Amino acid sequence: MSKTDTAKIYVVGGGASGILAALSARYSGANVTILERNPRIGKKILATGNGRCNYTNVNTDIKYYHGKNPEFAYGALSAFNVQQTMGFFEKLGIVPRIEDAGKVFPMSDQASSVLDVLLYELNRAGVNVICNTFVKDIKKTKRGFMLRLEDGRILEASKVILACGGKAMPSSGSDGNGFEIAKKLGHPVVDIFPALVQLKLEGDFFKQIEGVKFVGTAEVMEGSKSIVKDRGDILFANYGISGPPILQISRKAGELINAKREAVLKVSIIDDMSENELDEFLAKRFRNMPEKPLDFSLVGFINKRLIPVILRQAGIGEIKKPVCNVSTAERAKIAKILTDWRFKITGTRSWPSAQVTAGGVDTTTINPYTLESTLVKGLYFCGEIIDIDGACGGFNLQWAWSSGYLAGKSASCAPN
Repeated sequence: MSKTDTAKIYVVGGGASGILAALSARYSGANVTILERNPRIGKKILATGNGRCNYTNVNTDIKYYHGKNPEFAYGALSAFNVQQTMGFFEKLGIVPRIEDAGKVFPMSDQASSVLDVLLYELNRAGVNVICNTFVKDIKKTKRGFMLRLEDGRILEASKVILACGGKAMPSSGSDGNGFEIAKKLGHPVVDIFPALVQLKLEGDFFKQIEGVKFVGTAEVMEGSKSIVKDRGDILFANYGISGPPILQISRKAGELINAKREAVLKVSIIDDMSENELDEFLAKRFRNMPEKPLDFSLVGFINKRLIPVILRQAGIGEIKKPVCNVSTAERAKIAKILTDWRFKITGTRSWPSAQVTAGGVDTTTINPYTLESTLVKGLYFCGEIIDIDGACGGFNLQWAWSSGYLAGKSASCAPN
């Protein structure tokens, strides 16, 4: 066998967590090989932060992570924290720039620069990288592991780190194969679903308001209970709704839908006034221009394309009648919709639109302080394949770096 065929540690997957796992293991003296199914590694890194790479967040805290047991993330996040992450990348040449809400970007504003310095470091450190290589199956042997590739080749290693990612953004190579490998090795997988993703809503008018953008508040409701909410730029789409606040709250919507419970979206287009305050504002506005057509009377206050849809949702058939003929009840209904517009959430967009996978390999079968399997000695996990996912804003990449670092260090230091 060649040198690469007898590498001590194989890292399956060359994404963010796999790259850090490989470097961490190599720094500890291990002979490491990354196996990547794509023609090049780090493809998903290039898409993060809208091509700018929001590579961490200075406000990283366990409260920004989800899963059956979010506290599981403490081990990795403590082993390689935000300060260590920023220091690591600064040493490689990435100058950090901290922006709103603690998001950290490279000064270059290019995700490609993050990948460039990682590729340089892999080469400098002597990590073997084999691309266009798809691992179909992994079996435990007396000497370690046997990896069967799609082309029929068999590789052997003493340790394996599974860094295959989830199912989000399948164009990056994430198709869920890692979950199947984990299952065959005896690991239960918590139900997966798309997260940080747009929401599909019930309604027949979305094509009319597609592309309408506003700053407001979005909230996921179950019955009368508010589950989660966020504020910012919200965008209507032909399938429903998008924008950063929608991505942030989509995880909770997905949980409800996955559990076959009803999820409702509450949208506040006007969120700086209460319903009563807005009703009074509209009453004054209407008094100042009593002969104006109702639809035209709202021009300059809300997006023009929203007006006919909102008026019809308020049950007003004659939307061009003078505002002096608008009843108190009709005006109150307009105020209600503008401050509390409810939609039934019918689902989320699918995997190609999702930024991250919710669910994954059950953390009860992974040691949180080493990321080694508690079922299969010598098998380690890192990144999105584990049932841990973060909020939007750099938290998922921090989990990738932290879990990759811990898995690589643990695999290289543990006895064979």
